[in-house]
Amino acid sequence: MTPSTLPPLLASGALQFAFEKSTVEGKITIGTLVIVSLFSWTVILTKARQLWIARREAKRFFASYRATRDPLELARKPEDFDGAPAYELYVAGADELEYHLKNHAVEIKGQQRVSTASFDSVKVALERTASQQALSLEKGMIVLSTAVAGGPFIGLLGTVWGVMETFSGIAKANSASLTTMAPGVAGALIATVIGLLVAIPAMFAYNFMVTSIRAITQELDAFATEFATSIEHTYVDNRPLGEEINEANRGLAVQLTEANRALGDRIVGALQDFNPAASAGSR
Repeated sequence: MTPSTLPPLLASGALQFAFEKSTVEGKITIGTLVIVSLFSWTVILTKARQLWIARREAKRFFASYRATRDPLELARKPEDFDGAPAYELYVAGADELEYHLKNHAVEIKGQQRVSTASFDSVKVALERTASQQALSLEKGMIVLSTAVAGGPFIGLLGTVWGVMETFSGIAKANSASLTTMAPGVAGALIATVIGLLVAIPAMFAYNFMVTSIRAITQELDAFATEFATSIEHTYVDNRPLGEEINEANRGLAVQLTEANRALGDRIVGALQDFNPAASAGSR
């Protein structure tokens, strides 16, 4: 690699000189750090975009959701908030609730409700989706933490190796002058410099993103509780046990009354059919 093909940072002064004087092991170390940096910056840019969209769409979703009274009203509208973790949680809970309202509904005074067991299934769906969204937000953060923790150590490895090579060369040449040592030491130190250049941006990005992810996750947990409470107040059969028993008894009494009426009608019909036959036989 000639000076004209080096990046601008390396083409200026000390870095260019140090890179040119680094050993093969040092250049391998620098190449490894460049690869780590590429992965790190890919995660930084991708994650920054994801978090920006998540915050923007979540703000829109919460504004629309809190403008409604029925917890299922927003799910029945053709409105989309793609990228908002809270919206994905809302859709999962609404779909589960709609399923139980359609297949396991309890009718109370002409209105459809769900049982406590069905509501437990809705809460499980909310918890599962909250966990999935949290994992999605944290995906790729391991790359940044690796760059923060590993970058300086990889650079230090290259530096120590380069210094070792320098002192070995000095010992073989039987010359300990500063002119002999300086190029090798400079070539060794550039690995640590590159390692720090990889780790420092990753450290700032990691700290900022971890804080943002923690805030979104807490917001998500709070919304899950809010949504579940709204569903419980609107769609869950929360009648006291005594009232449920009385309602069941009233329903059973109605069924028994109808069964007795039907049986009485059948008996009367049978007697009416029997009496004319008996009268004809007596004649």
